[in-house]
Amino acid sequence: MMNQFDDIRPYNNDEIHQVILDLVKDPAFGMIIEKFYFQPGAKDFILQCLLKVSSIEELQTQLIVPLLEKIEKSSTNGLSFSAMDQFKTEENYLFISNHRDIILDSAFLNVIMHTHGFRKTEIAIGDNLLAYSWIEKLVRINRSFIVKRNLGLREQLAESKRLSKYIRFAVSEKGESVWIAQREGRTKDGNDQTQPALIKMLNMSNKKSIVDGYKELNIVPMAISYEIEPCGISKVEELLNRKHIPDFKKSQQDDMRSMANGVMLPKGRIHFGFGNPLNIRLDEITADKTNNEVVHSISQYVDRRIYYNYKLWPNNYIASDLLLGNELHQQHYTSEEKESFVEMMQKEIATIAFSPVEAMEIFLKMYAHPVFNFEKYFK
Repeated sequence: MMNQFDDIRPYNNDEIHQVILDLVKDPAFGMIIEKFYFQPGAKDFILQCLLKVSSIEELQTQLIVPLLEKIEKSSTNGLSFSAMDQFKTEENYLFISNHRDIILDSAFLNVIMHTHGFRKTEIAIGDNLLAYSWIEKLVRINRSFIVKRNLGLREQLAESKRLSKYIRFAVSEKGESVWIAQREGRTKDGNDQTQPALIKMLNMSNKKSIVDGYKELNIVPMAISYEIEPCGISKVEELLNRKHIPDFKKSQQDDMRSMANGVMLPKGRIHFGFGNPLNIRLDEITADKTNNEVVHSISQYVDRRIYYNYKLWPNNYIASDLLLGNELHQQHYTSEEKESFVEMMQKEIATIAFSPVEAMEIFLKMYAHPVFNFEKYFK
């Protein structure tokens, strides 16, 4: 069965040696190593370590996790999580989360999984991010599988069915947990919403009843909360470009820049909030519904669990009050925190060539939407 997924699945242990040889020979990959490891001579040392790796688990444990821990220390103020005690190391899960950073959303999830004795997840990644062959090689030896995009209608339907089949195979037969974002692309305006098309895609491979098919996937909603929005001003600039330039399209270089900036720039504190598995409520929320209604009910459940488990930082409350011109949430922040946020916002906005007033509104909404979403359903 694996053969039908050969061009999208993660690499296997018996393929890793040749892939690493290809990476080591690629000058562009060497430059990336120099960018992330600052010590003199680090590149040669890392390349030699790579050549000694004999399994994907060894690669991730000995090289990738330490690198991510280094990134955590250098660009964040700490990584926390909640409600992970509900999971069992012998079970497999399909984590569906909001999407704020191209690399670190799933990467930091795997740091948490590794630290607490769980097998690391397989990761869905769009082929639009694979600008160079070394990127595809690198992500596929790190348990990533490829989501093909920008296809014709017929090709996209066939590819969606194959993707659905692979995810179900990975969770129910291969013995892997999987991470996938709730939508295509990162949330730019802070308003996290699950695309029903994603939930519908997951059912395309189902050969059971619709409820049993979703139960087989063991879906877990998960909220990822960054104190400082990764690439925040770049997201504001992209939204303004799309608004004012009708034919605006991001380039692969834009994505590359976002990947690098998301890793390197300060992100403050980061929290992973795990929601209750869908299976707990699935019979209840799907009772007496058509298939389309089931898809929308699951989408709404995932959304609400993400809103509930999203860690609201002082910046979120400050943005909400500034946007609405009130002080309803002032108990959640200090005057110093408010001053610091305003100063950060003004510095960021000054770097882009758009109306400061218009940019400020989008910037504030990006931070305020998690507050609005929580209060809409839980206050």
